[in-house]
Amino acid sequence: MVFLGSCQTLSVCKDAAGIAGNIFALGLFVSPVPTFRRIIRNESTEQFSGLPYIYALLNCLICAWYGSPLISSDNLSVTTVNSVGTVFQIVYIILFIIYAEKTKKVRMVGLLLAVSGIFAVIVIGSLLIIDVEVRHLTIGFLSSASLVSMLASPLFIINLVIKTRSVEFMPFYLSLSTFLMSTSFLLYGIFSFDPFIYVPNGIGTVLAIIQLVLFSYYKNASGENSSVPLLASHGMINGKGRVNSQTWTAVEERWYSSS
Repeated sequence: MVFLGSCQTLSVCKDAAGIAGNIFALGLFVSPVPTFRRIIRNESTEQFSGLPYIYALLNCLICAWYGSPLISSDNLSVTTVNSVGTVFQIVYIILFIIYAEKTKKVRMVGLLLAVSGIFAVIVIGSLLIIDVEVRHLTIGFLSSASLVSMLASPLFIINLVIKTRSVEFMPFYLSLSTFLMSTSFLLYGIFSFDPFIYVPNGIGTVLAIIQLVLFSYYKNASGENSSVPLLASHGMINGKGRVNSQTWTAVEERWYSSS
């Protein structure tokens, strides 16, 4: 009876964490909305990059496939959150293609076809693996590697905040949503004893905590926290530690996808 009660408690906790993760993930999925409002208003993608949405789409597809019954059992929350993420990324990509200049448009269409092809190969290849456990391990490692590579993106923002001593380029609510979502799926993975979920989301939780600590430390150093889509780019810090005006992507384009 005690064992049965423990299993039921774990199941309830797991479901609760999964539902919370799905809710908090919405904060991340809608974070690029200000950027696309600007793109639609100006009818141009300007210097914005579409690559983050391509990478996010591939990651959502892989993680959604990992959570499907054909790969792992009882991971419905993983599939639902990444399915919703997939829809958001497709909408963003379509809008980007509509308003991009011809060269960017062709490139984005090509990348979208490439992602579709890669995902098709992953799905077909995994289904050809007869051993269910081997199939689970293969897609599990693939989804974890994909998610960890994406969760590493805040390292650039963290470095930017330290160099500029300003949180202007690190929106608080985006960092908070990342923390809440990653923590929820960290607990979800722990309750389901799934390292392919709790390890990458554990990394995401640690990085989110670092961002929140930095925000608390540097918030008074920032003149003001702008609510408009601020631009940031690699190599944008000049010798005086200030942000160059020539930029190529938006902070709102930081993409996090849950596992």
